[in-house]
Amino acid sequence: MKACGVSGAEKEVALLELPEPSSPGPGQILVAVEAAGVGPWDELLNGGSWDVGLRPPAALGVEGAGKVLAIGAGVTRFVVGDRMLAHEAPLPGGSGFWAERVLLNADHAAACPPGLDAVHAAALPVNGLTAWQALEKLDLSRGQRLLITNGGGATGALAIQLAAAKGIEVTATASAAAEERLLGLGAMEVVDYHDPNWSATVRGGFDAALIIATGTAAAALPLVRDGGRLCSLTSDAPAEERGITSRDLYVEPNATQLGQMAGQVADGTLKLAPEPLSLSEGPAAFAQVVSGRAGGKKIVLTPA
Repeated sequence: MKACGVSGAEKEVALLELPEPSSPGPGQILVAVEAAGVGPWDELLNGGSWDVGLRPPAALGVEGAGKVLAIGAGVTRFVVGDRMLAHEAPLPGGSGFWAERVLLNADHAAACPPGLDAVHAAALPVNGLTAWQALEKLDLSRGQRLLITNGGGATGALAIQLAAAKGIEVTATASAAAEERLLGLGAMEVVDYHDPNWSATVRGGFDAALIIATGTAAAALPLVRDGGRLCSLTSDAPAEERGITSRDLYVEPNATQLGQMAGQVADGTLKLAPEPLSLSEGPAAFAQVVSGRAGGKKIVLTPA
């Protein structure tokens, strides 16, 4: 089958011809991939920084959407032909979503709502689950204030929407070009991160900070009130001080959370802006994303 991935540890990302996945075992499903998300985390898969059980030669990708081709023993949530979306890690078949077919754990997959196309479905899982789980950790209530760094990226834009829907007042750092878009998504204030003194331009006393831009935790921490909370998605949570809870977060598969967000995307209350590219453009797409040249767009690969 056609795929995009690596032929060995720390090899260049390239187009590949891979063997078909094995038949699904107990609790597993075999999926015909219709679209697969690309993210900066995919760079971590090649070399073991994020061990998801990849067994090269293998496709990269830990999120996507497609149709169920076969089910293993004990699977009751899906039947052949059902549409689904998932974030999967570890990968039970040793190979990921950037391929024509992938083997998954059924418990990690959510049903794809009617009206939600594969490209939008595939753009949701990792960014959506990361935003949802981070906000759960921060545990904010209506009227409280949240600072998000890199609000213009795919995860930040979803976090803004999810927080605003709960009545949380969001200030986000982003480029000036993203200001109008983020205000439209529910941010109360957008601060230009290009300004080296951006942290001095905002009113402090935030109840929490969500760190999505590498290297911004140190600037954000003084803006959090005593006893507040900080959650870093960039593995650089600073030491706790002034009673502030500070932690790193690593996304986990969760079909229930994913299903709820997929419903919101389908009904238009949660907005995504994916850019579909063909699987043949996978190496270039990977290079664009991991070098930070995606411009806040969520790139999704399709088999065609």
